Amino acid sequence: MKEFLNVLKRFMPPYKKYLVLSVIFNILSAVLNIFSFAALIPILQILFQTSDAETATELMAWDWTNIQTVLLNNMNYYVNSLIAEWGQTTTLLFIGLFLAVTTFLKTGAYFLSAATIIPIRTGVVRDIRNQLYQKITSLPLGFFSEERKGDIIARMSGDVQEIENSIMSSLEMLFKNPILIISYFAALLFISWQLTLFTLIIVPVMGWFMGWVGRKLKAQSIQAQSLWSDTMSQVEETLGGLRIIKAFCAEGKMNKRFNKINTAYRNDIMKVNIRQSSAHPMSEFLGTILIVIVLWFGGVLVLNTHTLSGPIFIYYLVMLYSIINPLKDFSKAGYNIPKGLASMERVDKILMAENTIKEPAHPKRLSSFEHQIEFRNVSFKYGEQWVLKDINLTIPKGKTIALVGQSGSGKSTLVDLIPRYYDVQEGEVLIDGINVKDLGIHDLRQLIGNVNQEAILFNDSFRNNISFGVDNATEDEIEEAARIANAYDFIMASEAEFDTNIGDRGGRLSGGQRQRISIARAILKNPPILILDEATSALDTESERLVQDALERLMKTRTTVAIAHRLSTIKNADAICVLHEGRIVERGTHEELLNINGYYKRLHEMQS
Repeated sequence: MKEFLNVLKRFMPPYKKYLVLSVIFNILSAVLNIFSFAALIPILQILFQTSDAETATELMAWDWTNIQTVLLNNMNYYVNSLIAEWGQTTTLLFIGLFLAVTTFLKTGAYFLSAATIIPIRTGVVRDIRNQLYQKITSLPLGFFSEERKGDIIARMSGDVQEIENSIMSSLEMLFKNPILIISYFAALLFISWQLTLFTLIIVPVMGWFMGWVGRKLKAQSIQAQSLWSDTMSQVEETLGGLRIIKAFCAEGKMNKRFNKINTAYRNDIMKVNIRQSSAHPMSEFLGTILIVIVLWFGGVLVLNTHTLSGPIFIYYLVMLYSIINPLKDFSKAGYNIPKGLASMERVDKILMAENTIKEPAHPKRLSSFEHQIEFRNVSFKYGEQWVLKDINLTIPKGKTIALVGQSGSGKSTLVDLIPRYYDVQEGEVLIDGINVKDLGIHDLRQLIGNVNQEAILFNDSFRNNISFGVDNATEDEIEEAARIANAYDFIMASEAEFDTNIGDRGGRLSGGQRQRISIARAILKNPPILILDEATSALDTESERLVQDALERLMKTRTTVAIAHRLSTIKNADAICVLHEGRIVERGTHEELLNINGYYKRLHEMQS
């Protein structure tokens, strides 16, 4: 229960007014329910001709020390007055109308209490999804290198859905039932404190048993949700690698692998659901046992000790049965909520994840780039593995610096340190003499444009992909960026021109077209610093020529850091740095490095 209350404490504050309204309507519903069932007493007295009512010949004054006697006497007095004036059958009709009116008011209050819970349920689930998405966009790239995409998708879809189905669907019964239980329990004490105390001896034993089963259910739910993440991860891998699966005729192998995970998930969720489905029959049986025991003890009070009358005992049983339904709902929530809490634990692994790239408390402002980028004694590691070691590099404004080296030499990691996708463990990265850790993250990244090996595009139009991240871009500016990037012609040849949807990740375009759209996006942003990460390595010769031409236009008057595998694309760079095992082992122009007769020359000869 403590974990559940913590969840409510985190997400409930914006919906306090709905909670207050729900509590008010639930109290009203409970009070009306008690009064409506009280009509059973005179009905039974009239039908069975009991002698209880005949003694009420005059109204009694209010007495707090003897409330039960006063209320019973005065009710009997008014019933006797009606019988004397209208007769027994008409009096029954009046009491029936009173019962109908109070029931109408009770059900209306019940409807309003349920209606005011709905904005809380839907709002909290929306807030959790929003917080998850915002957290995902704010976390550093290092977090996602350690997490599977499928697992993150499973937490945002399956786990959030389970929170909605388990925790949020239990909100109504958890806000309503305590009020009903307290109200009905007060009524039971008022009717017969002896019978109620006897009942209380039995109820805690049943409640403990329900709680024990609920704790077992939570442990199984965590395991089942973990297997659901494995299932989603394989689906995500399959969609990304479908071409390879078909090329290697591995459909059968992948199907068997998926079936194994899916069957394991099915077996676990089956156990959870079987245990959950036992909640209603178990609570029904325990409730019946309770009624039988109370019926026996109440019979003793009515027949032997005469401390209760028959009609009042029937009223007591009706109220006791009314309190059993909220208790049964509590037991149902005791099964549902652990499943939701298990999912909440998995969601919190993202929501509570530490963001290691922290915004400085008092960031320095840098509205433009004027002088140079400097790597000063920079070392960086992933976990325990050092990737960069003692890097010293200065990139003056307006110059093009190329980084070359074998895969895994640290080229991409080096450029990722400039926009603070990662933070260095030793040394510092400076822009115009200011450590990037002291700059506002958005201010820093506004100075930088990226063109990557894989053009990252969105399932949207040409226009929205080119203007992505640039607010209030005009039509002329978008078209001009497309022209400079050699993208204007193929955009205008499409069915809806700039409004044409390019498909998921630009799937309706060729590799060269996707790359030119990403260059147009960088051109429109117009950053003073440009990072090119093997921007032409995956293209055919013709596409490379068009993209290289677009890149040369983009690089004019900009400070460029280019990663390249094809050495032919960086011959004109102002300086080339050769990285090997995390260190800069050579630096110079293309001609200077060839004359050194070192690592760069060997790379050049292999490509020639």
